Amino acid sequence: MTRMVIDPVTRIEGHLRIEAEVDNGVLRKAWASGTMFRGIETIVKDRDPRDVWYFVQRICSVCTGVHAIASVRAVENALGITIPENGLLIRNLIEGMQLIHDHVMHFYHLHALDWVDITAALNADVKKASLLQESISDWPKSNPRYFQEVKDKLKAFIGSGQLGIFAHGYWGHSAYKLPPEVNLIAVAHYINALEWQKSVARFIALLGGRHPCPNFLVGGMATAINPDSDQALNASRILMMRETLQEAQDFVEKVYFPDVLAIASFYPEWTKLGEGVGNFLACGDFPAFGKKDELFMPGGVIWKRKIDNVKDFDQKNVSEYVTRSWYTYSDDQAKAKHPFDGETNPKYTGPNPPYDFLDVDGKYSWIKAPRYEDKPVEVGPLARVLIAYGRGHKQIRELVDKGTKQLGVGNAALFSTLGRTLARSVETVAVADKMWEWYDKFVANVSAGNFVTATMEKWEPRTWPAEALGVGLAEAPRGALGHWIKIKNGKVDRYQIVVSTTWNASPPDPKGQIGAYEAALVGTPVADPAKPVEVLRTIHSFDPCIACAVHVYDAVHQKSEAEVIMP
Repeated sequence: MTRMVIDPVTRIEGHLRIEAEVDNGVLRKAWASGTMFRGIETIVKDRDPRDVWYFVQRICSVCTGVHAIASVRAVENALGITIPENGLLIRNLIEGMQLIHDHVMHFYHLHALDWVDITAALNADVKKASLLQESISDWPKSNPRYFQEVKDKLKAFIGSGQLGIFAHGYWGHSAYKLPPEVNLIAVAHYINALEWQKSVARFIALLGGRHPCPNFLVGGMATAINPDSDQALNASRILMMRETLQEAQDFVEKVYFPDVLAIASFYPEWTKLGEGVGNFLACGDFPAFGKKDELFMPGGVIWKRKIDNVKDFDQKNVSEYVTRSWYTYSDDQAKAKHPFDGETNPKYTGPNPPYDFLDVDGKYSWIKAPRYEDKPVEVGPLARVLIAYGRGHKQIRELVDKGTKQLGVGNAALFSTLGRTLARSVETVAVADKMWEWYDKFVANVSAGNFVTATMEKWEPRTWPAEALGVGLAEAPRGALGHWIKIKNGKVDRYQIVVSTTWNASPPDPKGQIGAYEAALVGTPVADPAKPVEVLRTIHSFDPCIACAVHVYDAVHQKSEAEVIMP
């Protein structure tokens, strides 16, 4: 039996530690530990509720605006504020573009290198790569000269010996199976994605004032609209947004989605590995104006893989345990608390120095253990796509069926490591297409002289009740996100956040039910415990954001390199 430690897991946001037992080349048991303390909820206590979005948005500049959206929704829910249509459309456009950007960047820059060997791309035949690219899509950057330029740049980069962030990649690992030409195409698109994201950042900045961390407002958006002013969102900038939308849709449909299918086709075994807990949850997002319950990505809960039996989601059924986490509750330690009653009381009892083995039979993570109806669930793009599919979402169904048909697999393949990766690309295509509807409606409003983006209704604390409770729900790129607030005498009395990575990376609860990360790793084949690329494939398929789950880093005691400890 080999005890394997990966700390930190790289190519994610934040700091995650994985410990695992490997026996006869198979991972038998795993423990996921968030190694930073979560403190944002204590920072916002006693502050003005209208300012909280600004603080909580700094939880993570990868997720950027989603925490702000959830926060302002929580305050608006508590105070009974309805925002104007333009405010809702701007939020949807920002959140939608952020999701598109996040999913594309995750695939190429955080996850694809688990499947793509960049050094093997040097062996590619550029003519074959060109023909292959042209057979996949009509993306214009596909001629042999272009691929030769990429190959020459890559050769010079590798020849320099200064590999930077690629220095410790598991290049040449036996688990890599792509032909050289596919590796070269993926490297080329890695570079294309870096360039493409500039226009995405500009799109969000035009609507939100900056990127990352755009501006929001309780009551709507602080976006100034004046078609004739250089100091506001004017006609030329709105036209620039249209051009960016088209660029985004082209990249998603001609590069990202086809690449996912092309790469997945060489790893069919990974449609049967990495399932997780088999339960899925989404709170839903992208609301329609004036239709409170109409969401483009619907919410729901699936138990035991039953896609055809989606249950309604109710935030009242959410709770969190701290029995295996470095926190305490003021009363019963073994009892779960709903976020309205939640507490953030840190108490570290882990190893000292902290990079010794974890006490996996006790408390071992800064991440709490959220449960829905007292059961573990998986959240994220796969959960959203499965729930949308089960609820009859026409476009999602068509895209899923197209992808599984091309791969020659059934829907059961979605419950896997590659299923998460495919679902993420499916969702991206669907949202990129939906963006046009929100954009066109926004343009129509502006053309009709409607420049209102916010309401000042109930803005003054003197109009608020003495106490109020509110919940703000959103779908972050990585999954269901909830902010719960209690307002008392005009100030924040209690604030709790349950984020997507907290759901997925949770330690066991008192019943011994483990979270999605730990469950998904069990049964994973590991060819070389010193180079556990197989573990990274499954963990990265969730797109972890530990900075969202926990929020303070100890630079003095945190060990910086990954290590494998043999018995």
